[in-house]
Amino acid sequence: MSEQVDAAWALLPDYLSQHVLLSAAALGLGLLISLPLAVLAARSPLVRWPAVTFAGLIQTIPGLALLALFYPLLLALSGFTESAFGFRLQALGFLPALLALTLYSMLPILRNAVAGLTGVDPAVREAADGVGMTPAQKLLRVEAPLAAPVIMAGVRTAAVWTIGAATLSTPVGQTSLGNYIFSGLQTENWVFVLFGCAASAVLALSVDGLLGLVERGVARRQTLPVLAGALLLLAGVAGAAVPSLLNASKPTYVVGAKNFSEQYILADLIGARLTAGGSQVARRDGLGSAVAFRALEAGEIDVYVDYSGTLWTNVMGRKDTPPRARLMAELTAWMAKEKGVTVLGSLGFENAYALAMDRKLAASLGIETIADLTAQAPALTLGADLEFLSRPEWASIEGAYGLNFGKEKSFNPTFMYRALASGEADVISAFSSDGRIAAQDLVVLSDPKGAVPSYDAVVLISPRRAKDKRLIEALTPMIGAIPVEAMRKANYAVDRDKAKQSPAQAAAELAKVTKLQ
Repeated sequence: MSEQVDAAWALLPDYLSQHVLLSAAALGLGLLISLPLAVLAARSPLVRWPAVTFAGLIQTIPGLALLALFYPLLLALSGFTESAFGFRLQALGFLPALLALTLYSMLPILRNAVAGLTGVDPAVREAADGVGMTPAQKLLRVEAPLAAPVIMAGVRTAAVWTIGAATLSTPVGQTSLGNYIFSGLQTENWVFVLFGCAASAVLALSVDGLLGLVERGVARRQTLPVLAGALLLLAGVAGAAVPSLLNASKPTYVVGAKNFSEQYILADLIGARLTAGGSQVARRDGLGSAVAFRALEAGEIDVYVDYSGTLWTNVMGRKDTPPRARLMAELTAWMAKEKGVTVLGSLGFENAYALAMDRKLAASLGIETIADLTAQAPALTLGADLEFLSRPEWASIEGAYGLNFGKEKSFNPTFMYRALASGEADVISAFSSDGRIAAQDLVVLSDPKGAVPSYDAVVLISPRRAKDKRLIEALTPMIGAIPVEAMRKANYAVDRDKAKQSPAQAAAELAKVTKLQ
């Protein structure tokens, strides 16, 4: 427990500073857009209805979906800006998170500002007109001060919403306090989950308290509380920017990872090797398979580990299953020629998709292969990870063996194994390098028809880093250095119930065992 707490504290400066900068930028941009729009909306019903309706409509979209929707949009815009103006927009990380959170922050600011401005006593406005004030003077000297307490209440609500929603930016590649939550859920590290929730809540309450101080100062026309609250907020944002400024002079590599334990461990291993060489490392964790490769191709991330079978089916669109060596050779050549992506090589182990069952249940049903499963499938429940049922590999298995399960359920990879243990699933889409296969005494069903290709874990380097000697020299020793037994042990160290290790701790142990320190 104490090691997990220590690991959580060690990550706090990076996660908190990036969470603060993102939230502050989104809230600031939300204010810049919402306040002028509120003035127009207060003046004209023709502006008010569509503006408030649009802001309200944004709130109906689930936060994670809104963040994810900006990725394909920015990717398409990036292609246009590159061809038209010679530069690319950032489709992952800070920009999509900033845009989504800005939209999320608008409703409380806009609605409260409109209510505050339209709620000013008409007699007061007439008095301002009577003394010859211009419209700008009337707004700044009369209406805005009177509406300020209502507006500040909206800003406080927007700040709390934005800080909370910023934890959802992790899946689009932006580091935040959500990294604790998402990685903790994947690895069942509940200390990380609680730590991320608590840190986010403390930050939100602190900011709300300081904005409340500003609000009380504005309501009572007292300068000191306003200045104190504003200066403390600015000091917090400035403090959050310090780590980024200190690391600005070092070369920074962006390491990507998908959303399961093995990916976190390998990303930590790659990051540790680059850091040891004097480089700065940024992380983009929790990415889906398609998003991760597109991000690499577009230069949004510099390096990550993928699997040859995934690239063969999902990226190349191949349906045949050639021998392992031939698949690797064709994959490497195709990636270089068609995508400009460097396949540095295989790490030395394979993590293939496989169907697995509880050994006793399989024996009782007489099932040893996927072919044996065909007759029993209508009475069984298939548990799959979140993307397996939409992947070509599942279509290939389903087509080759004519599988028709009674029920199909999706889980995140960690909970999928729990579902098998609890009886909620009878068959799961396991990963062959997962240590839980042995720990839970599962049997992996053989694939006599060869429906699934080989899945060597391979290091991919983005086109813009293809000739980066520092990067290649740091990662080349990893090629062929990790046997599957060592990877299974590292995965199980993260996934087991007792004496759990964080992915960083497992990566350090893996580096020691494989002499990659």
